Amino acid sequence: MEPAVLTTDRLLLRTVGAADTAAVYAAAQDPDIQRWTTIPSPYLYEHARGFVEQQVPEGWADGSMCTFGVFLPHGEPAGMLGVTMRSPGAGEIGFWAVKEHRGNGYVAEAAGAAARWAFTHLGVDRLEWRAEVGNGASRAVAERAGFTVEGTLRSALSNNGVRRDCWVGSLLPSDLGLASAAPYLPARA
Repeated sequence: MEPAVLTTDRLLLRTVGAADTAAVYAAAQDPDIQRWTTIPSPYLYEHARGFVEQQVPEGWADGSMCTFGVFLPHGEPAGMLGVTMRSPGAGEIGFWAVKEHRGNGYVAEAAGAAARWAFTHLGVDRLEWRAEVGNGASRAVAERAGFTVEGTLRSALSNNGVRRDCWVGSLLPSDLGLASAAPYLPARA
């Protein structure tokens, strides 16, 4: 699969490459990113290089993970977002925001664009979001992007070798007024 480029009113979402290594490394030094995501901690320059030069291109090539850098119009990075395919028709979204750009709605806007793209180009019928219980910023972004928080999963995340509870939410094509690739029969209340 070739990397996609998405645009919104305020953002450019594109793959990252070698030229973005220093920016990814700098952003990932933020203690909040290291605390709430599963990136290595401490985060070394070699981690950033491996991410942009190996993990991102391989994920796009085999369709397992579609990673977008979230950029402002003048090229400044505002965050990172990925859609990982978990099973046929099901993906999981993950994201983080550069510290200086938090609170501007950029990542929620990017998540909405990436979700619409996943539904229309990847055949995803269910996009999940997960975050460790307590990560209120991630939950707020997911809810602003239209995700429905469905509950708490016990011991469902591993972060630096520690099992942790997580919130889980979902977004369906119908939540955005789109058709599903496969029929959906919701349970009766």
